[in-house]
Amino acid sequence: MMTVKQVSALTGVSVRTLQFYDEIGLFKPTTVTDAGYRLYDENALEILQQILFFKELDFTLKEIKTIMENPQFDKTEAFAKQRELILIKRDRLNNLLKLLDKLVKGEKCMDFKDFDMSGYFRILADFKTTHRDKIIKQLGNMENFDDMISDLKSREDEIAEMAINQYGSLENYTKAMKKSLADFLDNGPSVDPSEVNSLLDRSNALTRKLTADLTKDVSSPEIREITGELITYVNECSRGMDMGENYWPNMADLYISSPAYIQATDKQYGEGASKYIGFAIKAYLDFQ
Repeated sequence: MMTVKQVSALTGVSVRTLQFYDEIGLFKPTTVTDAGYRLYDENALEILQQILFFKELDFTLKEIKTIMENPQFDKTEAFAKQRELILIKRDRLNNLLKLLDKLVKGEKCMDFKDFDMSGYFRILADFKTTHRDKIIKQLGNMENFDDMISDLKSREDEIAEMAINQYGSLENYTKAMKKSLADFLDNGPSVDPSEVNSLLDRSNALTRKLTADLTKDVSSPEIREITGELITYVNECSRGMDMGENYWPNMADLYISSPAYIQATDKQYGEGASKYIGFAIKAYLDFQ
């Protein structure tokens, strides 16, 4: 048997963390002495080892507890799956290191295939296992969830590029989408369908106000104020969803250089409106 201090020294997990795991029922000691000391045997250490592998793969404590308390949980099968996922993570990191080596040497490498989405799709697969009832409640059936995953996989390269530009890294994107999906399954859509039209009307009105006179200087106080109104309104409509630290710089670039954005925006607000909006956003951000 090992004491909590000995387990801490062996594993690198702090004594307080081990005590917290006990408090939440995630990792219990094998026995507790009459004096209140926690003691752990080899079987307990194997459980802790499995928990640490899950944490290395960015599972939350709540998810780990749910998985390991499942009556069908198979520790050997879990170790095999963890090994598979850690190999994927290793290969992705190796690819990123190779890409960074090229960038350090001054080579231009704009291929986003190295930013592999396996971690994101693993999160979706985990939700399918641990949140089945909630998925059916919000989406009607599991087939709709599978269709959503298939659609995302068909646009993997496009999503990866967006994620890097908007969130800074796939890890940040995955964490944001994981929280967003959890909120959706718990609470449903952040915007009630009955609100959609009024929200779009307000956004449209602000955009028309911004593009009413395209000869005005985008750096002028008047245009900055309107742009700030529009940005604040869109942020409020997100209802707390993490849109990524680079969301607005990325949007500005899309308005300025994306043919699809330019065509759609100019058609609705007049020729030159898209680039005007993009430069107005840049001017507003530069002033902050």
